[in-house]
Amino acid sequence: MRQELDREISHITEQTIRMISLVREMVEKSAQALGKQDPQLAREVIEQDKHIDALELEIEAEVITLLARQAPVASDLRFAFTVIKALTDLERAGDYAAHVAEDVVLLAKEPPLKNYITLPEMGRRLTLMLDLISKAVAERSIEAAKEVFRRDDEIDALYEEVSRELLTYMMEDPRTITKALTLSRVARSYERLGDHLENISERILYWLTGKMEKKPEDIY
Repeated sequence: MRQELDREISHITEQTIRMISLVREMVEKSAQALGKQDPQLAREVIEQDKHIDALELEIEAEVITLLARQAPVASDLRFAFTVIKALTDLERAGDYAAHVAEDVVLLAKEPPLKNYITLPEMGRRLTLMLDLISKAVAERSIEAAKEVFRRDDEIDALYEEVSRELLTYMMEDPRTITKALTLSRVARSYERLGDHLENISERILYWLTGKMEKKPEDIY
């Protein structure tokens, strides 16, 4: 019985890491598409979002089957509920990557407002957060899960930097307002994506430690 349960947990873990990898690919491509103003690459990201949605349902069904047919102990139950919660956040992260790609398609129709450096850098750092999440799940690494918190602080700082810069553009030249607002939406999508990755990290820590841990500023 325990061997069968361990096999099912192992397969769910593999599928979850696969979903994390797909979201990572979407985020990476969205950042590349933005930097290169490549609408075709952006459309690939939009198309990939369908695969994320399908995989979410597939993994969720496996977890439900595990709970119904096996006799999981407390740590197994924490794992199951962590995966269920993480699936929702991963799906939303994929949505935000797709939203960025949709805005890239719009932005690519006209000359760029500026050389896009900070926004693609946000995307790059989000891929690093996803790498840490994969490591935390695969290796049951508490340290990797906690590192995600610090990385999210970096995303928040870049978001504030971009927001101030775009506000300056709009104040100095009203003709830039439409494009600057679209870029602001991109920045917001990346910032929200980071929040979902932070949520996943919190759930992983609960699975591994039995305690819900949040960043200090989230407690207040």
